[in-house]
Amino acid sequence: MMRDNMEARLSEYARLVIRTGVNLRAGQPLVINAPIECADFARRLAREGYEAGAKDVTVVWNDERFSRLRFEMASVETLGTYPDWRRRLYMDNAEDDAAVVSIHAENPEAFLGVAPERLATAQQAAGEALMDYRARIMSNKNAWCVVSVPTEAWARKVFADKSDSEAVDALWEAIFSTVRIAGDGDAEARWKAHTDFLRRASDFMNGWAFASLHYTNGLGTDLTIRLPEGHIWAGGAEETQAGRVFVANLPTEEIYTLPHRDGVDGTVAATKPLVFQGNLITGIKLRFEAGKVVSFEAEKGRAHLETLLETDEGASRLGEVALVPYDSPISNSGILFYNTLFDENASCHLALGKAYPTCLEGGADMDSTTLISHGVNDSLLHEDFMVGSRDLAITGRTKDGREIPVFRDGNFVDF
Repeated sequence: MMRDNMEARLSEYARLVIRTGVNLRAGQPLVINAPIECADFARRLAREGYEAGAKDVTVVWNDERFSRLRFEMASVETLGTYPDWRRRLYMDNAEDDAAVVSIHAENPEAFLGVAPERLATAQQAAGEALMDYRARIMSNKNAWCVVSVPTEAWARKVFADKSDSEAVDALWEAIFSTVRIAGDGDAEARWKAHTDFLRRASDFMNGWAFASLHYTNGLGTDLTIRLPEGHIWAGGAEETQAGRVFVANLPTEEIYTLPHRDGVDGTVAATKPLVFQGNLITGIKLRFEAGKVVSFEAEKGRAHLETLLETDEGASRLGEVALVPYDSPISNSGILFYNTLFDENASCHLALGKAYPTCLEGGADMDSTTLISHGVNDSLLHEDFMVGSRDLAITGRTKDGREIPVFRDGNFVDF
């Protein structure tokens, strides 16, 4: 794994996550969600956190192998119960204004073969128990950042033709490239320039205040998405409700907003696999009427797609619309990461489930009933799936009926 400047790049990466990702301030708690395989990087984050003046650092470990044992062997009653001590761990820290870093490095097939209904039972229990916590995060009451580092199981999936050590090396190199790490200490400046570009893209979309977007490509996508009055495009650097700047995803290449939950019509074809509950779903096609999925297809993992869509009423509606140029660094790498954090930033994508209230004027201060009345979708889940392609065209329609090109040949028009 080691390269001449590996230590310098690891330190720069950890510093970027703490100083730019969550932008930790002195006296603020830090929570790190980490797979046990990523312990070394989690400790590096903790060190950077303390050096930045963290009040304290809490690491919440997870272990996919143990989780699989539990999903297979625990009673259904147990799977349907979420421990209150774990709920309080998250909520108590969040209410103390903790910054939250999550290391997302799952094995794409960790739970292959586990009964979908058992996975769904556990997910629903966690979703209900953590509803208030997730609402805080998605309303930007806390600074948060999702990052990733390699694990052997994940690296083997991405680079199946390499040995374990070579695959991990290759995945490190790919991750460093996507997060603009060179080991020269200039990553924060590069990220400032990048987030400035994403702000300009957001300004372009906000300036038009489109009433709807129309997507087409050669794979069968022909989809119209209505945007609610007062929607906001965001991306790159964001702000907490208290005005603290942070970057929610490292890497990120997207700008995003929310659709009207009842305003999606037509057909969309996914262009990359979706990893859901440790299972791969490929060849997805969805048909929407009045915002709701009314029919669906999948070449592989159809039962898991059905489980996803049936999680709750909002799971079969869209909660996010995100624009990513086809000629973005992750897309141009040619690597299929089997990891939503990366694959969603290689492609325009949509998300089934919960919307970000911050993407509606005044939405962060609205309760769930008021949000729904404004067309904002709610759900226990938020699952991104990729729809971008080399030939994707997106046309915006203004309130007065003008049609404005937004994407042509998979990329933004000039703005």
